[in-house]
Amino acid sequence: MKPRVILTDIEGTTSSIAFVHEVLFPYSRARLADYVAAHAGDPGVAAILDDVRAEAGEPALDLAGCTALLAEWHDADRKIGPLKSLQGLIWAEGYAQGTLQGHVYADAVEGLRRWHAQGIALYVYSSGSVAAQKLIFGHTAFGDLTPLFLGYFDTAVGGKKEAASYSAIAAAIGVPAGEILFLSDVEAELAAAASAGLQVTLLARDGAPAGSPYPVCESFDAILPAEVNA
Repeated sequence: MKPRVILTDIEGTTSSIAFVHEVLFPYSRARLADYVAAHAGDPGVAAILDDVRAEAGEPALDLAGCTALLAEWHDADRKIGPLKSLQGLIWAEGYAQGTLQGHVYADAVEGLRRWHAQGIALYVYSSGSVAAQKLIFGHTAFGDLTPLFLGYFDTAVGGKKEAASYSAIAAAIGVPAGEILFLSDVEAELAAAASAGLQVTLLARDGAPAGSPYPVCESFDAILPAEVNA
């Protein structure tokens, strides 16, 4: 069945894993302390610092303590709200200054544009915050790709290896789970999506793994190609 909706992961699927781990994370880590010091009085950062205190259970934690805890979470790659929000602000500044450019594979861009032209609704589900997702797709070498998408989901909807997350996304989109195709490079995520009733495809950009129980493609070119759906 041709899907009405395609829900795509980012890291390892539309975009290079190396971009996140070798570009974005080092960029925010190197600027974390200076950014907090310079913007601690801004309402957005002040709210993040209050969330850090709440997460730590230390309402009196001072600025230095909050900064140290954020750095600790960053080094441990914690998927935690206040850190993701702060990273998003730092990355937004970098994109606005032209220091950062979002990485998206050329075949992914072509695929997303092809499916959009076919009338398939496109959504994103990533462990990165919705704000960070929009930044990656909004500042690419191919231009602003955000108009291609109808919506974005992050782990606020639930973990990516939990079937309930995909059921919640299907409900939010308002489309039966069986009419949604989920793309990811992680088999555990596909297992959760499939158990919720979604169609799934494994992106294996480094070559198809042996014995995968899921449909496998090495690029977006092979997923709903134009000649099949013309």
